[in-house]
Amino acid sequence: MPESSLPPLARAAIDRDAAARTDPEREARFDADAAALVLPVHDGRLLLAERVDGSAPALGLIAPSGLPRETLRCYLGLVDVGGDRPSPVELRVYDDAAAAAIEAEEGRWALLRRAAALIDDRDQALATEAVALAAWHEAHPFCPRCGSATEVTDAGWVRRCLAEDRQLFPRTDPAVIVLVTDDDDRVLLGSNALWEQRRFSLLAGFVEPGEPLEHAVVREIAEEAGIAVDRVEYVASQPWPVPASLMLGFRARLAAGADPSTARPDGEEILELRWLSRDDVAEAGEELFLPTGTSIAGWMLEHWYGAPLPSDVPWPSS
Repeated sequence: MPESSLPPLARAAIDRDAAARTDPEREARFDADAAALVLPVHDGRLLLAERVDGSAPALGLIAPSGLPRETLRCYLGLVDVGGDRPSPVELRVYDDAAAAAIEAEEGRWALLRRAAALIDDRDQALATEAVALAAWHEAHPFCPRCGSATEVTDAGWVRRCLAEDRQLFPRTDPAVIVLVTDDDDRVLLGSNALWEQRRFSLLAGFVEPGEPLEHAVVREIAEEAGIAVDRVEYVASQPWPVPASLMLGFRARLAAGADPSTARPDGEEILELRWLSRDDVAEAGEELFLPTGTSIAGWMLEHWYGAPLPSDVPWPSS
């Protein structure tokens, strides 16, 4: 059974210190602060700290002095790193040449899925925040309304349209992910068209404009599996910034009187569906690849299963 009552990427909170974002002297104070730290990001990959004498995996937080010029600078907040006071931390995004100057070893740069599986809760929260902000800035160099260029303001938490002086804020796309069970407490798993064979997970989908979360749960299961569910219950959430999702975990039951054998994959997004008991999961072995690591799907399945999932096949690192 998972030890935490929260999904992996939701177990630590960063003091985002929002009041400091509009301080015109913030950057100068940061650069002069001996406790300040930078989290470098390059091409969506995070810098990992060098392992020394069996040290635990960690993010590569480094002092700002002497670093090459960044393409983006954002204030992430205050983090306790064991000093006399919390350290201010910035995300800085670097191009190829600058990243190589900071760390030439490719293995020290890791995408979020790989990094988050190694580092502790605090670093997971910091990494998730950094990747989310970097992805939003990369996708919004221009105003979506008039097409004019935008500039970074408020320590990276706002972009301003230069033509119309409009403020643009980071967006998050809500998506529901659902653990569906039947009256025998079997779980419904689906295999996505984008995955390799034998890989299964919970059904999920984005919330549509104007749609309550509970309605999104019912709609998504009907669309992807062709069955009705009810008794929808919220479980927990965690961010997944690849590029901008907030995963909202729900449980639901097959609707009263519905036949589980009528479940059918939509044939486009979902290619195969299976109802599985706990014994089925335990006995499947290499015939069933389940979500692992930092996914909310794996965390929800482990709560249903009552133990760590018997799967050692990692999900793709992208």
